[in-house]
Amino acid sequence: MAREIADLMAEVRTGTGKGAARQARRNGLVPGIIYGDGQTPTPINLQYNYLLKRLKAGRFLSTLWNLKVEGKPDEHVICRAVQRDVVRDQPTHVDFMRIHDESRISLFIHVDFINHEASPGLKRGGTLTVVRPEVELEVMAGDIPDHVTVDLTGKQIGDVIHINDIALPEGARPTITRNFVVANVAAPAGLASADNEEAAAEA
Repeated sequence: MAREIADLMAEVRTGTGKGAARQARRNGLVPGIIYGDGQTPTPINLQYNYLLKRLKAGRFLSTLWNLKVEGKPDEHVICRAVQRDVVRDQPTHVDFMRIHDESRISLFIHVDFINHEASPGLKRGGTLTVVRPEVELEVMAGDIPDHVTVDLTGKQIGDVIHINDIALPEGARPTITRNFVVANVAAPAGLASADNEEAAAEA
């Protein structure tokens, strides 16, 4: 299932240069620029509080946005830089790059765990320990998966789930080359203690 691309609202900024940017900030706006795709760069403004809310939500620079600017066709963009005030750490300028659907981009994708009831380890009281609730994948901009799925069927206590154990959507690949851990089925505290005591008795 493809991920729905989130909208980001902006308006055209009239005038360019430092003077226009300063005026925008005085009006509670954050100036920005859209560039790339062989087109003329477009100066824009975003409402300060609107932008700040999305920055605080996280993953702003690794999210594909559907940028909506009044009077212009929607554009798919990714943020390449957020400049901030060195004293107050407030956003002062944002740079967006236009993205084609066939472009490859790196994004964090949610990991969905299914069939908990079909895991013998979890039935015995084991705990699913999620190391990475999201994994960074390189994907096609026009076909961003909503999530990747881990099937827990048959998973025993002590089993470790690596990225290479997960069936990724077609065309997607991890940005990290090593076979990193995504989750594991850990023993319940009581069972772990009993195993330790048994091991100690055998020693």
